[in-house]
Amino acid sequence: MSRFVDKLPFFDRRASPMEEADDIPRSGLLHLHGGHHHYQHHHQPQTALMAPEPSPPTTKQSSSTLAQLLKRVNEARSDASSPNSSPSHYTIELGASMPGSTGSESEHTSLTGVGDGTLLPFVLKFTDLTYSVKQRKKGPCLPALPFRRGDAEPEAPRMKTLLDNISGEAREGEIMAVLGASGSGKSTLIDALANRIRKESLHGSVTLNGESMDNNLLKVISAYVMQDDLLYPMLTVEETLMFSAEFRLPRSLPTKEKKKRVQALIDQLGLRNAANTIIGDEGHRGVSGGERRRVSIGVDIIHDPIVLFLDEPTSGLDSTSAFMVVKVLQRIAQSGSVVVMSIHQPSYRILGLLDRLLFLSRGQTVYYGPPGSLSSFFSDFGKPIHDNENPTEFALDLVRELETMPNGACDLVEHNKSWQKRMGPKMKHADDGNGGKPSLSLQEAISASISRGKLVSGATDGNVTVPSPSSAPASAVAKFANPFWIEMGVLTRRAFLNTKRTPEIFVIRLGAVLITGFILATIFWRLDDSPKGVEERLGFFAIAMSTMFYTCSDALPVFLNERYIFLRETAYNAYRRSSYVLSHTIVGFPSLIVLSLAFAVTTFFAVGLAGGAEGFFFFVAIVLASFWAGSGFATFLSGVVTNVQLGFPVVVSTLAYFLLFSGFFINRDRIPKYWLWFHYASLVKYPYEAVMINEFSDPGRCFVRGVQMFDNTPLSVLPAAIKVRVLRAMSSSLGINIGTATCITTGPDFLKQQAVTDLTKWDCLWITVAWGFLFRILFYISLLLGSRNKRR
Repeated sequence: MSRFVDKLPFFDRRASPMEEADDIPRSGLLHLHGGHHHYQHHHQPQTALMAPEPSPPTTKQSSSTLAQLLKRVNEARSDASSPNSSPSHYTIELGASMPGSTGSESEHTSLTGVGDGTLLPFVLKFTDLTYSVKQRKKGPCLPALPFRRGDAEPEAPRMKTLLDNISGEAREGEIMAVLGASGSGKSTLIDALANRIRKESLHGSVTLNGESMDNNLLKVISAYVMQDDLLYPMLTVEETLMFSAEFRLPRSLPTKEKKKRVQALIDQLGLRNAANTIIGDEGHRGVSGGERRRVSIGVDIIHDPIVLFLDEPTSGLDSTSAFMVVKVLQRIAQSGSVVVMSIHQPSYRILGLLDRLLFLSRGQTVYYGPPGSLSSFFSDFGKPIHDNENPTEFALDLVRELETMPNGACDLVEHNKSWQKRMGPKMKHADDGNGGKPSLSLQEAISASISRGKLVSGATDGNVTVPSPSSAPASAVAKFANPFWIEMGVLTRRAFLNTKRTPEIFVIRLGAVLITGFILATIFWRLDDSPKGVEERLGFFAIAMSTMFYTCSDALPVFLNERYIFLRETAYNAYRRSSYVLSHTIVGFPSLIVLSLAFAVTTFFAVGLAGGAEGFFFFVAIVLASFWAGSGFATFLSGVVTNVQLGFPVVVSTLAYFLLFSGFFINRDRIPKYWLWFHYASLVKYPYEAVMINEFSDPGRCFVRGVQMFDNTPLSVLPAAIKVRVLRAMSSSLGINIGTATCITTGPDFLKQQAVTDLTKWDCLWITVAWGFLFRILFYISLLLGSRNKRR
């Protein structure tokens, strides 16, 4: 533990970014400066926090319109991007004036619209949030008997209330923490505020600066950090944040600026010492748990969102790591963001970083207010908090005790309502002196935030349009930060990098194909053109083609392992689902080519298949098409099933059915009509028939001559001389000269016997390729339908 603590920047002798945030006022703004880097200490670069620079004097104005504000923003950006200007960088200035304002309080008032007292630009307010779900009734596995007249009417499904008239507000520059025991509704409330619950199911209102938010707008200006750390284990911290920057930051922002943003964020999160360390997992040692959690936060705040939601960001961390995470969140809030988080049981140090607390008990509010009012609140309730006791621990213990009683925490809920009526007006007056009204409209507040460097993904042209009720919300805000081809390129590079750092996966797959090919080559070594050789060829083709599909079942865990990473990234439109599907296809295709060549080289010449060079290349093509269709089938199933335990039985059983109906065990003309559709739906049918046609299509090649017609019959045990006599007797009876060298069955004759006549080998090849495309289209549809991030 001591070794870990010594490495943390928080415990460094010099002032770290986290320590420097302690003595900073709350009204922090994020400015964009040009010129050289500033230093606070001798030889110590100040990458995150800076003292405000004096603004140049300007002519005093009574009011600044939004158009004038955006004009200043664009002029500042054009100056920063000019060749003669010095390079710009983002720094967090706390307590400074906005760009273009004077240092006087009156000019700051004219820009923000503040009268007496400082009003916060962003206020996230939620009123009477109520959410209920149907409670499944526990009963027998068998369905109940039909309802008969005279019986008692069946009970309607019971509803369980997860949120019960929850109200409150969160402000820019503050952290609002939602507390409560497990099952109290903390995560549900965070989901409700983040618009992760369907509107039909959620009752109440959530507004930002008094205006309802369009779903697309909320995705642009906000971020949601899940409870689990969903990261690629083989990427370094810097690479993880850089890929996130390429997804969330617009194409108009140069790569150099994106790298600057990533470096500034690494310093802000206190991850400089771990920047080049992989994330790691159970099999690869990487960063610590606290560092991994901070990386998870960094991935979602790379675009500097205005509203940040976090679901238990300190869960599973030790007290020091948890404190550092919340310290980072405090600095994010002070940079001009609204931070709403759920937390299970904060320590005393973490409590000092929180600004508003919302305690829940079974979906009801038992306390809402600042941490400093907890003592008076519980004293009024008749349960004073003892000295030197953590107020939150006392509150949670009391709530748990009340929940064991018949009335639950109803008395505390009612006490909170009466206490809010008495103390609410005083707290509102202390907060802003204006009854809780936001100082700016939503349009003005977002534009002002962009002007001081916030909301990088929405600031492609210095403005974000807030949809009005009469406008079409779909076209009001750009849904994605980058075009389709940029997303696909970034996804492809990331997937290739992951594949490069896990070569054992491809090596094991290649080894399996080579071993399978070696076994088949040695078993079916140099097959002749006898009837037995024909049967052995059929067995080789059936096993070889089905092996291609079974080998592709290892594509099933590929998406399942990153399924929740995909859900997290697409929940806030980091990239399109179509981009993901195409990049997934591009990355996997080169390995299929190598596997196809390896199997074909191992088996084609050793078995003695026909066709020469043309036949070999067609054999490679049909093996590649089989891999393509098989991997597509496994990929599609990975989008339908939720875990590997369900997926593998489905893949194995389905491929067994495909082999059964392929035509190897029973010919097409012998399959019952009611199962004939499965024969044409079989993936194995088309490559199996393709290699058969490739092998037996030559009419000049004979497979049964003279006495060989008696092979595989009871007459095969007769001596050769007797077989010749029988053959002569048959010749005289039929009036046809049949000698020992007479060709009885050619390749095309054998194809007719096997009912392989309705398609050519090229038809089979293209149909197999089409199957691969079809399954990938179905995979895309499954992602559209199955990756909804909202509760019902």
